[in-house]
Amino acid sequence: MNIDWELLRKEAINASKKAYAPYSNFPVGAAGLVSDGRIVSGCNIENASYGLTLCAECSMISNLLMSGGGKLIAVVCVDGKGELLSPCGRCRQLLFEHGGNELQLLTPSGPQDMSVILPWGFGPDDLEKKK
Repeated sequence: MNIDWELLRKEAINASKKAYAPYSNFPVGAAGLVSDGRIVSGCNIENASYGLTLCAECSMISNLLMSGGGKLIAVVCVDGKGELLSPCGRCRQLLFEHGGNELQLLTPSGPQDMSVILPWGFGPDDLEKKK
């Protein structure tokens, strides 16, 4: 599948403009290409109880599931200025869960597979092996 990285980045920037970030003033947006061609996006949603804050990638995964599910093929994460960001550890796990090792994340050095971003990731296949 052809990945339009510029379009994904624009969608992530648009998502960042919807962020609720009154505490950090650090809006984040994420956009992902789904295996069926859809684009899903999300933004960070902060909370006065900081631990309850949702990352943009969490919001994007919710959008993915609410709009029909599927497998993520490519993802872009940006700050409010459109600069590329690296997902936190929790979000790397979420992305791995919904895209696997082949999911590509845009980094400053170009697209990288999740197997590089989250080496030796733990997922559903690991649970099946334990049964």
